[in-house]
Amino acid sequence: MLILALDTALEACSVALHDMARDMTLARAGRVMERGHAEALIPMVEGVIADSGLNISDIGIFAVTVGPGSFTGLRVGLAAARGFGLATGRPVLGISTLATLAAPLLAEDDTIPVAAAIDARHGNVYLQMIGPSGRILVGARAMAAKDAARAVAIGPVRLVGSGAALLLDAWPPGERPPVEVYQEVTPDPVWLARLASVADPARSEPRPLYLRDADAKPQTAGRIARR
Repeated sequence: MLILALDTALEACSVALHDMARDMTLARAGRVMERGHAEALIPMVEGVIADSGLNISDIGIFAVTVGPGSFTGLRVGLAAARGFGLATGRPVLGISTLATLAAPLLAEDDTIPVAAAIDARHGNVYLQMIGPSGRILVGARAMAAKDAARAVAIGPVRLVGSGAALLLDAWPPGERPPVEVYQEVTPDPVWLARLASVADPARSEPRPLYLRDADAKPQTAGRIARR
């Protein structure tokens, strides 16, 4: 099964074409960027498919990160994945950004929980904590960094994601510090593909996972009343 994985949720645009039968990445590309995902994604996909020597019709599943993340970035990735799925008649699966960040660490050692945290700005994080055998210890949510630190400082834990530093800064005094803090701040599209290969399609819809409202609000001052 060939899976094309797309990630535009955070400050990167990345694509990987992965052959699950051999657990081999045929081609991948990525670029760190805060904006411009819409312009970068389709050429990146075209390049990855060309590098693999295959056609888009050879792909069996399209996988995409659904959030939490940038409102604009999520829409870019979801729109592209849905478009590819519609054009090819192949399924499109949505995978959590937090789960994708945690996946490689849990695959390496699932005896120590992993807390994936994304900087949600203004002293807040998006957080999920996953324990042995994939058990959810703290469900995906948006919360203040100090509350998130208290929630995960209940024993040995590893931290990953752009919000890890915020958790460290807010770590409760007297509590055991994290076992390790990993530097990865954006999801690996290869692990996105691996998660999609075992995901339940009925529970992996390609719909955005928004854990809070957008920072930008529509302006109401001076609005002309409708008649």
